[in-house]
Amino acid sequence: MSPERRATGEWVGQPGPAIGPRLFGGQAIGQALMAAAGEECEDRLAHSLHAHFLRAGAASVPIEYVVTTLAEGRSFATRRVDARQDETMIFSMTTSFHAAEPGFAHAVAPPFDLDIDTARASLDSWVEHNVEAGRSPILDRLRHRPIEIVPLDPGSLFGTRPREPQIGSWMRMRDRTGAGPVLQRALLAYASDMMFLRNAMLPHGIRPGSSSVQAASLDHAIWFHENPDFDQWHLFATGSPWAGHARGLNQGHFFDQQGKLIATVTQESLMRPRGDALDRVVAQVPPA
Repeated sequence: MSPERRATGEWVGQPGPAIGPRLFGGQAIGQALMAAAGEECEDRLAHSLHAHFLRAGAASVPIEYVVTTLAEGRSFATRRVDARQDETMIFSMTTSFHAAEPGFAHAVAPPFDLDIDTARASLDSWVEHNVEAGRSPILDRLRHRPIEIVPLDPGSLFGTRPREPQIGSWMRMRDRTGAGPVLQRALLAYASDMMFLRNAMLPHGIRPGSSSVQAASLDHAIWFHENPDFDQWHLFATGSPWAGHARGLNQGHFFDQQGKLIATVTQESLMRPRGDALDRVVAQVPPA
């Protein structure tokens, strides 16, 4: 997961787990965040990042990360990370670091019950009794990813029927890491790109990987509110307030098992209709 330092501001990240030939966006975000944090010489931790996916990356090719410090003060530091594969720029991210200090505090409450045991039982029952489970190849693929996922509503995550544009999923590392706050942020960043862009597709009865849609992450932003411990369960409560013009907006919050708000995530994704789906969308557009 962690990239290797080659020189000041220069890092290389090795390939990681993937579904298909394309680079998983969460890997680029997590490795870029680790590279930026590796240039930090004070006690500041990342509090936000904003990433843009410029071109599709290859899952099997190492990534070169170049870190540029844009500003650095006593409390804050801002860095840009540019990622390349074979001299082609595929990804760019800015991230801001902040030294811990006291301040006014409030936070929203989790929108779902914090009951991982009920979620596990629901998933087991759905897999055993629902015919859609047999048509969901992603179920098996996810078992080989480093993040364990337990959805509150398996049909929303793995099914194919239209649903409300919201998902709740428990997530944690499959194997304990014992990592400190720097790596824990990167682990959450990695997980934040999983099962996310499908929120905007749910009302339309399509999922990523369908022949009816061309899907890709366009940009991704995270705000870290507290130190995560991704060795423990976190609830990722996500939803989509809008979709249109072949794009969809997705928003989410990470909560720990005690209901504390840990991080907020937003992402805009490409969801371009194809084939019959495009024909249906065009037919629904009223004449000018």
